Amino acid sequence: MSHLRFLWAKLTQNETALAEFGLTETELLSRLAEKSVAVVGNARALGQTAHGAQIDSADIVIRINSAPMPNAKSHGRKTTWMAVSTPPSKETLANRASSLILWMTPKRKRLGWNIPRDFSFYLNRSNDWVRLSAALGTRPTTGVMIIDLLSRSKARKIDLYGFDFFASLSLSGERQAEQVPHDFDRERVFIDALLASDPRVHLHKMNA
Repeated sequence: MSHLRFLWAKLTQNETALAEFGLTETELLSRLAEKSVAVVGNARALGQTAHGAQIDSADIVIRINSAPMPNAKSHGRKTTWMAVSTPPSKETLANRASSLILWMTPKRKRLGWNIPRDFSFYLNRSNDWVRLSAALGTRPTTGVMIIDLLSRSKARKIDLYGFDFFASLSLSGERQAEQVPHDFDRERVFIDALLASDPRVHLHKMNA
């Protein structure tokens, strides 16, 4: 019956019904309160760093989409949550052993029943996507969406790794910047403003 309700909610685009399969925003934010959080982006340059141990020391480690982890020295071993806009493969879900999946994109048709069925789950609100898209003037990446969400929490510390705004391309694909529907210069400006206004947020460089 739950599966049928889920399918019907997707078919009818009933946001409220879909959200009922997961955590409320209040419940999610309560899990972040006073926690240190590491957000691991997918920039290829992260593979040349030694940030792994520092990433793993965070209370909550959030990895993005296919969550590539080429080596423990640069990327760490720990995955607490996954923030996704495409369905992770069964292998990725099994290997990362995430305790929570955050579905960030407003494209609900891609959301499979296996995620709310098998995992603690959060559906990013469509109005948050609309607000962020308006602020950027373009479609936001999964990374910027999760950073925006974290900035509204009471997390104690928010560390960003593997974000160079596509300068070194992405570990999760072969596309060039002009082939993806994002404006990385605008995202850089958005993150720079957040760094300047929120002392909890720190962007780790790729030269260490």
